[in-house]
Amino acid sequence: MKKLAVFILTLLLLLNITACDNNLPAEEEDKSNDIVILFTSDVHGAIDSGWTYSGIDVLRRQLIAKGCKVILVDNGDAIQGEILATMTSGSAVIELMNALGYDIATIGNHEFDYGMDRFLELAEMADFPYISCNFNKMGSLVFEPYIIKNVGGTKIAFVGITTPWTLKSSTPAYFMDNNGSYVYGFMQGDEGRNLYNAVQKAVDDARAEGAKYVIAMAHLGNVAEHSPYTYADVLANTSGIDVLVDGHSHDLDQVKMKNKEGKDVLRSACGTKLEAIGYVRITPDGTITTGLYKWDNEENAVELLGLDSYMNEACKKAKETLAKTITEVVATSKVDLLTKDPDTGVRIVRNQETNIGNLCADAYRFLSGADIAFVNGGGIRSDLLKGDITREDILKVHPFGNMLCVCEATGQEILDALEFSAHAWPSETGGWLCPSGISYEIHTYIESSVEIDETGMFVGVNGEYRVKNVYVGDEPLDLNKTYTVASHNYMLQNMGDGYTMFSDNEFLQDNVMLDVQVLITYITKHLGGVIGEEYKEAQGRIIFVEKGPGN
Repeated sequence: MKKLAVFILTLLLLLNITACDNNLPAEEEDKSNDIVILFTSDVHGAIDSGWTYSGIDVLRRQLIAKGCKVILVDNGDAIQGEILATMTSGSAVIELMNALGYDIATIGNHEFDYGMDRFLELAEMADFPYISCNFNKMGSLVFEPYIIKNVGGTKIAFVGITTPWTLKSSTPAYFMDNNGSYVYGFMQGDEGRNLYNAVQKAVDDARAEGAKYVIAMAHLGNVAEHSPYTYADVLANTSGIDVLVDGHSHDLDQVKMKNKEGKDVLRSACGTKLEAIGYVRITPDGTITTGLYKWDNEENAVELLGLDSYMNEACKKAKETLAKTITEVVATSKVDLLTKDPDTGVRIVRNQETNIGNLCADAYRFLSGADIAFVNGGGIRSDLLKGDITREDILKVHPFGNMLCVCEATGQEILDALEFSAHAWPSETGGWLCPSGISYEIHTYIESSVEIDETGMFVGVNGEYRVKNVYVGDEPLDLNKTYTVASHNYMLQNMGDGYTMFSDNEFLQDNVMLDVQVLITYITKHLGGVIGEEYKEAQGRIIFVEKGPGN
């Protein structure tokens, strides 16, 4: 009886979900012969989240059973994020997307997190085509700008659009040749007109091929700071698009706005990590609507509803593969890299220079190309011991999912950050800075004059600085000079651990790569898989001065 009750509840929920979205009118329930375009975006490898891939399969089958013709597309940032994606460099996600039967995908900024060569490999692995009307190499498009699908005799064009912001929110070196010159681009520049022209050409060409409807598959988003490359910028400067399904900003907004000719265009976004599945519905009489199939429960749909899908087995196998992958040896170390003093067992990564702190900060600086890099001691959670190192070992060091960022900062802001890092010494603080590219003294006999507010946020320094003799490389820190600083979004953008001095600065690289991917890439590729003797001990980046002059 219990199984029967669960089955009936599941069936009732599915019938309601597939018939309507957010209480669509009852007359929608019996429609058939509609074309339904289901879309996902910003899944970030979260196959167990929200609807899950199994839920997409069940939803699609329900729509087909009602007579709908269904197309399934993805708007980017699918292959990076959760551990399954990171530990397989995206391949496990591509395999699941193949199994689910995606028809088309466009490119998000995080598709490049494993490097250009790896993304192009993954695109070859995909059974579905990637499209983008503006991703190019030396002016030539890398993928087709659009694809036309003949759906029951109706030609629908899908035009791919990738945000030019990718050059700022990914690793610049991935788009450069060996001489440091950009060879890949996204039709950026000229105040957005290059992008608008690329989109307009793709739309016009698709219309000329007989497309009755044009669906823009975009990874643009709605963040004002990303202007002139937001979805609103593109729609306001083009014509001929019927619907723009969007990603990048993780919003759930359903918008109607005017295009360049003053005609209405629909824009729909579906959030992140399968919290919603977006849809575009086209009826036989040409009526177009958009909306979301939402899943607001914390438990995923498969587990709560017991959804029956062949994707359940595919996801299970992917997890089994992951279990093997994370135990795979990917590097070796000739030294112990420790968060604690080996003699006393006392944790030192939050108030001393450590070799593991140096390694993590070096990874950020090397991959970003910044002048200086910082990693907070509280973000380093495990040791790396001498001998074989598995992917799981590296994952344990950085388990939080923070993202690499690079901002510009003045010498004064950097000095303030160092002073804030040292203000609680000798006590521990999670905001203790592990540095790279910079060295300095902490004069511990000077009482800290750092001012913080009631929430622990940095306000200023009202007295003599404990931090002195700061060098960037071999040059003294210039308080009036602008430097590039790499760290993660937690500290630089979100004022994590109280660091307020960077959040409103200019960001040159914005949420580029997961912290664990930064460390994996540095160790496995840039160190050749071997952590050598140079990391045997702390390297004198932080010197403690216990007595003042004359003492």
